[in-house]
Amino acid sequence: MIRSLSLRTVARNFSSNARYTLPPFANEPFLHYPKGSRERARLEAELTKVRSEVIEIPCCVGGEEIFTGDVQEQVVPSDHGHVLARFHKATPEVMQKAIKVSNEARKEWANVPFEHRAMVFKKAADLIADKYRPRIMATTMLGTGKTVWQAEIDAAVESVDFLRLNNKFAEMIYSEQPPLNSANTWNRMRYRELEGFVLAISPFNFCAIGANLVAAPALMGNTVLWKPASTAMLSNYVTYQIYQEAGLPPGVISFVPSDNEVVGAAITHRDFGGLHFTGSTGVFNTLWRQIGENLDNYKSYPRIVGETGGKNFHLIHSSADVEHAVNNTVRGAFEYQGQKCSATSRLYCPKSLWPEFKDKMLKNISEIHMGQPDDMSTFMTAVIDGKAFKRHVGYIEAAKTSPDCEIIAGGNCDDSKGYFVEPTVIVTTNPEFKTMKEEIFGPVLTVYVYEDSDYEKVFDLIDTASPYALTGSVFARDRTAIVHAEQKLRQNAGNFYINDKSTGAVVGEQPFGGARASGTNDKAGSHLNLLRWVSAQTIKENTVPLTNFKYPHME
Repeated sequence: MIRSLSLRTVARNFSSNARYTLPPFANEPFLHYPKGSRERARLEAELTKVRSEVIEIPCCVGGEEIFTGDVQEQVVPSDHGHVLARFHKATPEVMQKAIKVSNEARKEWANVPFEHRAMVFKKAADLIADKYRPRIMATTMLGTGKTVWQAEIDAAVESVDFLRLNNKFAEMIYSEQPPLNSANTWNRMRYRELEGFVLAISPFNFCAIGANLVAAPALMGNTVLWKPASTAMLSNYVTYQIYQEAGLPPGVISFVPSDNEVVGAAITHRDFGGLHFTGSTGVFNTLWRQIGENLDNYKSYPRIVGETGGKNFHLIHSSADVEHAVNNTVRGAFEYQGQKCSATSRLYCPKSLWPEFKDKMLKNISEIHMGQPDDMSTFMTAVIDGKAFKRHVGYIEAAKTSPDCEIIAGGNCDDSKGYFVEPTVIVTTNPEFKTMKEEIFGPVLTVYVYEDSDYEKVFDLIDTASPYALTGSVFARDRTAIVHAEQKLRQNAGNFYINDKSTGAVVGEQPFGGARASGTNDKAGSHLNLLRWVSAQTIKENTVPLTNFKYPHME
């Protein structure tokens, strides 16, 4: 019989005086799922299985599954009559229990040696990479409306990359020590866990973001309460189960689906230590205000890390490779129905290139196949839910009735079976039109055509039109044009791309995040994010007794 070891046993009995080196690491290779391949056969079988079952999802606190009876359903966005899962929402009592369990678990988890904490998440990465790749892919595809490729780059590859590379980033942090020591002293730094639990609130649009929002603080010795998005519950629950199989002790992460009123009790709790958030700017602002109103109640100032919205741009220069810019724009704007924080939603095109750009773009859009996510020929599926659908319809209708706008592609919407919004292109003569300024989070691209001689003036339009500063791209062959864009737009994008689309940041290659209304720019996928989840302590040790309190000049 295998005896389960407690956190206390691991922390006290398995420390080591060796300095370990992490195994070699690299980004997870992409799979492409061609016909007849093993990966395609496994995925198709899992998709069939997921469609055939309805999973009951409990709250998970301290190793206990809690079925509260307050149930909500998750449906397939492209077939909203099909229920995938039913999840139980946390009551105030469950949330208080999760807080208590989290506080108790932190005392021991923080003392578990780093190599053992790292090993939990390395094992989780390996489980996702092979054993559970079809499962996490299928639940992401059907649950959140992703095609096979969009699920592959997210739920499989990016999740694995976060979990593996975070270990390396943590190792870098722990190895950072004071460079100098005076005579008879030894100076050291240790990186403690926060003095309180972390609340992670994850979005629907990236399974990997949910995986990282909880794993990053936990790796650094913290305990976490996880509130997943209701429209991504199933894939997030699969992630949580993988962490358990990888050996994560009970209480380190509590899985607590909940309404805003219930999760609010965690934010106002005295032991609230930090917020790790991805979602809308409006919700983030509300949470920040709530935290600010409770500062006198907290044991320590909470850490606040958030990645929010974006109004991401493609700036085309007259020297650009048109075909290359068009292909990147179609992908950037319409992959995953424009539901990426980094999706391309505004385009500035010079008048000299617009006829060619327009023709090539419309041809590409005419070839986009919309359908079910488990149809391998699909490029776009449905938007996430009825609320998003209505918002997108509202923006499209505003463009249809505006004298400043012309819809040259798409514009049709149908929610009879699924929440389908056609890839839509609006051309506007008003660079201040609402679809050039406001985040839509859907498959809607707005184009402003500028005079070639006004290239430098467009920098100001990009800067002032929107409060966001997440991602942006410039397309040009002319190096001077590139240099000017890079210099003038330095505050307009946390991730700036040259001759590449505004989406697709890779962990370990392009750390991700933006400033202004786009968040705190703490760069997920780098050591900068992990630094937010530690509280550094400086230790100075003296080796020689002091024999006189007086200084030499006093003699």
